[in-house]
Order: sequence, then structure tokens, then C-alpha cells
Amino acid sequence: MMQALSKHVFYPLWDLKDRSHRLREWKRLEEQQWWSKPQLMAYQWERLQALVDYAGVHSPYYRNLFAANRIDPEKILSEADFRKIPVTKKKDIRDHLDRFISDDYKKSSLVSAKTGGSTGVSLNLYFDEVCQEKRNAAQLMADRWAGWDLGMKRAAVWGNPPVAKTAKQKLRHHLLDRTIYLDTMNLNEQSMAAFVDRWSSEQPQAVFGHAHSIYLFARYLQKHGVSRCRPKAIVATSMMLLEHERRLIEEAFECKVTNRYGCEEVGLIACECEQHQGMHLNLPHVYVEFLDSNDQPVKAGEPGKIVVTDLNNKAMPLIRYRVEDVGVFTEEPCECGRGFPILKHLEGRVADFLKLPDGGQVAGISLVERTLTRVPGVEQMQLVQDRLDHIRIHRVKGNDYTQETDVALLRAMRETFGEQVALDIVDVAGIPQEPSGKYRFSICKV
Repeated sequence: MMQALSKHVFYPLWDLKDRSHRLREWKRLEEQQWWSKPQLMAYQWERLQALVDYAGVHSPYYRNLFAANRIDPEKILSEADFRKIPVTKKKDIRDHLDRFISDDYKKSSLVSAKTGGSTGVSLNLYFDEVCQEKRNAAQLMADRWAGWDLGMKRAAVWGNPPVAKTAKQKLRHHLLDRTIYLDTMNLNEQSMAAFVDRWSSEQPQAVFGHAHSIYLFARYLQKHGVSRCRPKAIVATSMMLLEHERRLIEEAFECKVTNRYGCEEVGLIACECEQHQGMHLNLPHVYVEFLDSNDQPVKAGEPGKIVVTDLNNKAMPLIRYRVEDVGVFTEEPCECGRGFPILKHLEGRVADFLKLPDGGQVAGISLVERTLTRVPGVEQMQLVQDRLDHIRIHRVKGNDYTQETDVALLRAMRETFGEQVALDIVDVAGIPQEPSGKYRFSICKV
């Protein structure tokens, strides 16, 4: 009954009270996802042109950028025209933050956020309320692809969970958010056992959280033979979901995992649907490009640096923003019939690519995943490259660890790095978390 009341009464009334655009945008997205791809792309291009026109008038940063590069927003009529706008980098935002903000808004009235800075650069960000509501609407749509629905109680495996302090926050938590938390900043046998007990009493029907943190909890459930945690939906986000982690999570919970991709700067970028054939790009809200090292488009099936334009945020426009991730797109349609194109898979963050002596590079996260599936006896690992010719392998012993494990581990690494790179195995009890609660399995300091 509480779930039905939350969905049909409390959600609409709360939005009405706040004069929110969230549910209206969600219903619009629910319709748009079934539009044809040409219809969606025409709608996206219309929104893109409007955003560029607006930024050229109201954002001091883009106004000056367009003038310096002799770009007339009204003459951007094709993708080739749009690519004449220089790519925006994190450093640009950090160095010119206030100049990005529209002169239509007062900074004090905006919603603020800050990225965790796991790649070395922390950013302050600002959004107008309509933008924030539209982002929330996109998450509602994507979460429903996983099997969750409005009003359904959730279990969140998350770092630094929010604490309801005011009466309004406590009421919202009880009527709408309906979430119990397993704090990943204190993830151990005792905290996970207590969370299982709370799960039994609260009966959440969906799991949300950092991909690796969900994996650690799922591994705990398997280890202790816990079979009473059976959600209808699992959403893994905030970090790459490795295939061996997906398999274990699905075995432990007896539920499919939905992989979701986004970032604090632009919101939801892509998410899997019920077919799990890749992640649908959030085409009504973001314009996504996949570029090579010269900022030129790559072909379908080729890895490219992901560059995103946020079509929602007028308060702090971000045009052709490099999120510092690498991904591969496909032109093949999904069997679900949705018009949203597909991000086939992520290859990792730019900062997580390790460098080879011959000038090449390798996706560290892919290397970790491949090694974990081939070498028995390794529970977790992290690669840290501090010099071009030296890599530390932080290795956590698994239950099936033997004297041959490290020999096989080094042999597997030599296939990629040859004899030119010194490899040192460091025995560790676990892989440390970032302050955000996320994990990094590959770190390049070169």
C-alpha cells in the first residue's frame, strides 16, 4: 500500500507543491524513448542549436570563445559546423568557473555540486533547478528499465549516505525516497551483517550503488549463504562494471544487473535497458561525441574520447565537454525497439590508461578484468604506474591462492608490458577507496 501511495499520491503532490518539472519531464521521456531515431535526432539537434545560441549570448566564457574563433551560433547548421567549437576541458572550468555561469542567473540561487576529483581535478558545478529536475526525470526513466518503479523501497550501497535532518527531509525520506543505506566507507563483515538484518525487516525491492561496492556485498552474501536478499532491480553506477563482477552479483541476488553511466557534470549519459545489449544514450538530454586524439569523430566500433554537451543546463552551459572517459558506440539497434542509440561499452577513464614504452597505451581496467578472469588465486588487484618503466601490482589474495598465483600473474602482465617494464607485486589486504567511496583499479601517474 505504501508503495502505491508513494507513486500515485505522494510523488505527484510533492511535485505540485514544489512546482517541479520532474514528473512532467519523466512522462515526456517515457514517450520519447519510443520515437524513431531520426525523430529523436531532429529533436536533439533543435535543442542543441537553442543551447548554443543561448550560451553565445548569456555565458561570458562561450561568448568570448565564439568571438575568438569567429563562430556565429546562428550559422551552426551541421555537425561539422558544431565541431568548430573547441572542446571544453576540466581545466577550463576550474580556471574560469564564474565566466561559465549565465548572466541570466544569480550564482547564489543555483544548485551547487562538486565532483570527487578521483582523476586529480575536483570541480565546482552549478545548475538551475529545472535542469536538476530534468536530470532526476531521466534517472526515473532509466531506473524503471532496471525493474524499479516510483514508490518502491531501495537499498543503496553508497559512500557518505545523506542524513535527513530537517522535518521536511525526514518526511521526504519516509514518503518518497524510501531508501536504506549500506555505507561503503565502513564496509566490513559487521556492517554487512547488520545491513542484511535491516534488509530482512525493510524488504527493499531494488539495489543501487557503486558497481564494485555492490560486488563486495554480493560476495559477502555468497560467502555466508545468505539467500533472503532478492530484489527486482539492481542498478550499478558511478564506476565501471566488470563482467566477472556482473556475473557474481547476478548469481548472489538472482537478479539481472543494469549498468548505468553518467557524471556529476552532465547527469545521465547512458543506461542499459532490459535487453542488456549496451547502454542507451540519453539522447533528449545530452549530445554525445566520440573523438580521436585530434578531436575528430571515430567510426562505430572504435574507442573514442567521450565529449558531451548538456542540453538542460542553461545556468552553467557545458558545450563539447570532455568527461575524460573512453567509450565505443555502435550503430546497431537494440532489440527493445527504442530509438536511443547504443554506447556498446566503456573502456575506462583517460587517467586509467597505462602507458607502454613504445608510445602505445592500454586500458588498465580492461587489463585488470582480463587478468582476474585468467589467474586463479587473485581476489582483487590494482595497477599503479609511477614511471614509464615501473608498475606496482597491488594484489589481494583469494581463497585459492597458491605459490603459482604470482608467477601466473606476472606472466599475464608480461604479455602486455614485455621485459622493459619492472613489475612489483605488493601484497595488500584490500584495495583502498577514494574519498567518494569509489574504487580505482588502474592509476597512471606518468
